Amino acid sequence: MRKGILSLMALTTAAALSLTACGDDGNDSGGDAAKGKVGVILPDTASSPRWENFDRPYLEQAFKAAGIESDIQNAEGSAQRFQTIADQMLTSGVTVMLITGLDSNSAAAVQRKAQAQGVKTIDYDRLTLGGVADYYVSFDNVKVGEEMGKGLQKCLGDKASNIVYLNGSPTDNNATLFAKGAHNILDKVTNYKKVAEQPVPDWEAEKAATLFEQMWTEQHGKIDGVVAANDNLGNAVVSILKKNKRAGDIPVTGQDATVQGLQNILDGNQCMTVYKPTKQEADAAAKLAISLIKGEKGETTATENDPVGKRDVPSVLLNPIGIFKDNVKQVVDDGSVKAADLCKGAYAAKCEAAGITVQ
Repeated sequence: MRKGILSLMALTTAAALSLTACGDDGNDSGGDAAKGKVGVILPDTASSPRWENFDRPYLEQAFKAAGIESDIQNAEGSAQRFQTIADQMLTSGVTVMLITGLDSNSAAAVQRKAQAQGVKTIDYDRLTLGGVADYYVSFDNVKVGEEMGKGLQKCLGDKASNIVYLNGSPTDNNATLFAKGAHNILDKVTNYKKVAEQPVPDWEAEKAATLFEQMWTEQHGKIDGVVAANDNLGNAVVSILKKNKRAGDIPVTGQDATVQGLQNILDGNQCMTVYKPTKQEADAAAKLAISLIKGEKGETTATENDPVGKRDVPSVLLNPIGIFKDNVKQVVDDGSVKAADLCKGAYAAKCEAAGITVQ
């Protein structure tokens, strides 16, 4: 009898141990799947204020809410620093990397190193041509350019016009897509004539001002509209137009819906900007990164063709919004720009006229 009881106890103990082991495995597996560290490399602080003012805090907030450890750093416009940060992140044990490359060559090198270590990569905002990113999250950048084109056309009308283009950095694939989109719209207007087009190295505003001043001189001031690829470049154009006492006469586009860009619109010195709700982009990227950390397949809405890598990259592409004086309020209502920042000093009355109230 005693032997039978001992045998039964042994069986019961073994079964309990087996169940505990299974439970531990399941819990560990679930825990491991939910655990991980994401490394984010932002490109610079010069091309746009968005990276530090919006992308960083939104990404930090999303990862913190999910209980995911994050390391977010800025390459400050240096490809060497970009590489150094990436190496440090890989050494620290990140399991997913979210990167906005300065140029495709340096970004692709980082992605290949990450891939060799089993680390998933997501291209954030800019597609790395010839890279090996697992996913891409951005706005539809051809549509961004088309919004600029539509905006300039709206401000110019169909009258005969000489148009110049100040495109973004030649190393940024997005700049190519923005220009393509703008040309998709403006090239169809038979009364419009492109008289000059230049990329702006590194998206630098000072270089943009120099390039536009050269265009102005070469065209003897006979420029009727300017496609500037973002608000920083647009503001550089406005500065030269002010110098020549023509600000407000010549429509200028922009992008990113920055405080400066929106103030230029309220002033009547900038025709429009393209608003890309950064929180939508950051949340989409964070959601994708968290899925990968959990070992899940990321949800996508489209693919983006990489002509250099000859592949279609699974993507999440969001829709941009054209902003003019009559809907500047939308950017404030969304929380992308604070009314207190936009409506300082002389802009208080202009904000009020645009329906924007400072709390």
